[in-house]
Amino acid sequence: MKNQFGKISRLQLVAESKEHQTVLGDVFFTAPYKIMTPFRKQNGGIQVMPLCASAGIMEGDHQEFSFLIKSDAELEMLSQSFDKIHKMEHGKATRTISATVEKNGTFYYYPQPVIPFGQSSFENVMKIDLEDMSSRYFMVEIISCGRVAHQERFSFHRFSSRVEIRRNHKLIYRDNTLYEPERMPMESLGMYEGYTHLANIFLSSSGIPEKQDKLRDQIWALLEEEESESSLPFTGGVTSLMEGDLAVRLLGCRAQQLQGVCEKIKEFYQAMEL
Repeated sequence: MKNQFGKISRLQLVAESKEHQTVLGDVFFTAPYKIMTPFRKQNGGIQVMPLCASAGIMEGDHQEFSFLIKSDAELEMLSQSFDKIHKMEHGKATRTISATVEKNGTFYYYPQPVIPFGQSSFENVMKIDLEDMSSRYFMVEIISCGRVAHQERFSFHRFSSRVEIRRNHKLIYRDNTLYEPERMPMESLGMYEGYTHLANIFLSSSGIPEKQDKLRDQIWALLEEEESESSLPFTGGVTSLMEGDLAVRLLGCRAQQLQGVCEKIKEFYQAMEL
């Protein structure tokens, strides 16, 4: 597999708090990435959006993202556009993401949806370390079935996404998503079940059971409302994990639909922190 950039594409950010404002203490990147000037949030946190000179993820691409969110800092990671995983002749592309969130730090990982083109193969590995219960983490991952308008519904070769989240070095969440449409019934029960988009969401626990129960109930009410009132097919569910963290799964037929629901869940989560 030939890497078009000749080396691993890296993005490394360190967010730290100074005078109740989050700043980037260290930034490092290689082609095709650059970093825009961060957007300031009302609570003192920042939103960071990488600029990518590539048309998407190509065969042979190897990407490594690394984030360190220091105590009392808040970083929200966005993306410039949908992640397009292009057709590949023989090989694959890979991405690894690692993040450490220190005490009272907050990390939102909220990229745009992923579109695996026909005959593409992609592997993503994410490892998150939370220092303790005060370390907050919110993650959204939206995976489409491909380019439906181009008759590429589940026509990719392979899509893999493995997520491991630890708190105080203890594993609290693991998700192993592996899709190989050539040998899996992607439209069947337990898979996409006729839908075209899947959202995986993780919300770290506040450590306060009353707040966590309220958040879970708010999400359930939102999902029931969306399912009953939306003009598009939709379904979803919430799982309470061992330490009070929440995992949410959504299925729909349009990326914008799931993004809208994810945004409301994010607002619930932010309100819980206040």
